[in-house]
Amino acid sequence: MPHVVTRSCCGDASCVYACPVNCIHPTPDEPDFGTAEMLYIDPASCVDCGACVSACPVGAIKPHTELTSSELAFIDINAAFHTPPAPRPVQAPVTPIRRADPARGPLRVAIVGSGPAALYAADEVLKQDGAQVSVIERLPVPYGLVRSGVAPDHPDTRQVTKLFATIEAEEGFSYHLGVDVGRDVRLADLLAHHHAVIYATGASADRRLGIEGEDLPGSGTATAFVGWYNGHPDHADLAPDLDAERVVIVGNGNVALDVARILVTDPERLARTDIADHALEALRHSAVREVVVLARRGATQAAYTLPELTGLLARDDIEVVVDGDLCLDPETVRRRAAGELDATAELALQAVESLPPATLPRGSRRRIVLRFGAQPRRILGVDRVAGIEIERTQVRTEDGRAVAVPTGEVEQIEAGAVLRSVGYRGVAVADLPFDELTGTVPNALGRVEVPGVYVAGWIKRGPNGYIGTNKSCSAETVDKLVEDFNAGLLPAPTRPLKDFAALVRRARPDVVDGTGWRRIRRFEQAWGERDGRPARRLVDPARMREIASSSRASLPA
Repeated sequence: MPHVVTRSCCGDASCVYACPVNCIHPTPDEPDFGTAEMLYIDPASCVDCGACVSACPVGAIKPHTELTSSELAFIDINAAFHTPPAPRPVQAPVTPIRRADPARGPLRVAIVGSGPAALYAADEVLKQDGAQVSVIERLPVPYGLVRSGVAPDHPDTRQVTKLFATIEAEEGFSYHLGVDVGRDVRLADLLAHHHAVIYATGASADRRLGIEGEDLPGSGTATAFVGWYNGHPDHADLAPDLDAERVVIVGNGNVALDVARILVTDPERLARTDIADHALEALRHSAVREVVVLARRGATQAAYTLPELTGLLARDDIEVVVDGDLCLDPETVRRRAAGELDATAELALQAVESLPPATLPRGSRRRIVLRFGAQPRRILGVDRVAGIEIERTQVRTEDGRAVAVPTGEVEQIEAGAVLRSVGYRGVAVADLPFDELTGTVPNALGRVEVPGVYVAGWIKRGPNGYIGTNKSCSAETVDKLVEDFNAGLLPAPTRPLKDFAALVRRARPDVVDGTGWRRIRRFEQAWGERDGRPARRLVDPARMREIASSSRASLPA
């Protein structure tokens, strides 16, 4: 197999269009693109040209001869997706870019947010001749979850920031960082200076468990914990209690695995990353030796992806075990016996089945325990968390779906902390309608009922997909925006764009522009390089703004 897609795949499909023989799937026009865990190269049709390697923004594609020992499993993972082989066109169809009517003048768009969806949207808008984009972000630094959500021991995934830097350098792009839309400036201000506004604000809230003890000290969210170890200003003061030997995480998606992995990783290994200094120091004094990851249903329904599981199992410094059985639902058992189970799902099951049981004596390594068929009932403790009470579940098939059915068997697990990781949720946006049920702004292919307003990313479609999924999502939104622009549905701005920067600076004299952001980035990198690290994180917004405003900021002693 000449080339292989590995764990860090962001799924933005840049490689798909670079491939001359259409051997990388799913493509954006295929129905499973939005739900695919990664992209996969067909070993039978790859011609070893290497075009995909240079197109990939995160370095996820390698010749099979250059795979590390921990990446060899991806040979089978790539091949499994293409088993059995499916008929494909000679080349992946490319959706043509809708061109803005030049008679209406250069297109001007404001984008609220600066994560992947926002920057992919900016890139799409700037494909129009003379277009201008103003990106407004609440924090003094951009990149959203790529900066504050990707685990520090996954630097390959963060390589997508190189693409973001290229977008930032495009003519017509401008940053207004540290500006809160809805407080410092209003939607009306944005529309007065732009033809349209795209909100790409993500989904920053957490879903709750709704059980007793959820608000006890020591009970928290994986999202806040991730923000804490990544130096997000909103969570830098979290100060989690790591004095107990066991932590329980409710939920078993990629974020849960990230948190579990960071908790049991040797801090000196993390010292070679850009993890926040305060988190590194706390982890050096941590007593945590075991993290239990709870799932209500079975291994087949696990929310983590096969690439993330494979990466975890390849670690030789962490022990991964299974507590109890895999709680397979009857339909999975039937399909597996009949040879009808999806090949990648079969690989995932085989990987979990190969794990040792938790009943074996604990070795010298710290460990992660996967526990399936366990529903949280209440969090135990008086003044703080002392454990969690769970109820065993059986996984049944009802109306074609696997559902967890309580059995009445109750068990208590001692733990010093409980973190919930059961999904993100969008929060209401000032001046826009909001659907409380879905946690999104109601929209039709990105169009919002408010004239001139659009949405992209998780606030548009809910918290699903991966970093690169936002590329096609944002492209769809911008296509509808340009269609409306050409139809005369977007009134021309009443104020010149240069007045917008002045308006923002009056509201926020300490606003950080593109030059300021580059100063912050260079400072963090130089600070890290001095200590043999890729970067060291600034966490104080005031310090960020100070460095942004000075061309001669000196490193700490």
